[in-house]
Amino acid sequence: MCRNITELRGLEPAATPEEITAAARQYMRKVSGITRPTDAVADAFETAVAEVAATTARLLAELPPRRQPPKTVPPLRRPEVRARIAGSAGRAP
Repeated sequence: MCRNITELRGLEPAATPEEITAAARQYMRKVSGITRPTDAVADAFETAVAEVAATTARLLAELPPRRQPPKTVPPLRRPEVRARIAGSAGRAP
């Protein structure tokens, strides 16, 4: 699990819904201490992720532009992460 939530404000191009949801999921994992939700808590966890993602999207839309871009590239834009995601998408469950 990542130790830091990625900054999404000021990205070019702007943060995608997938990046916002990934950040919301990371936040929920951090605050809840749950990395893999069980069936018993999955609904509550996913509801919280959706609420945090919606709030984050609203916040990003309402903030003024940043003067400088974030210092790091979001994980979903990193080549090694994209390759890992592409590799796992081809596997059978």
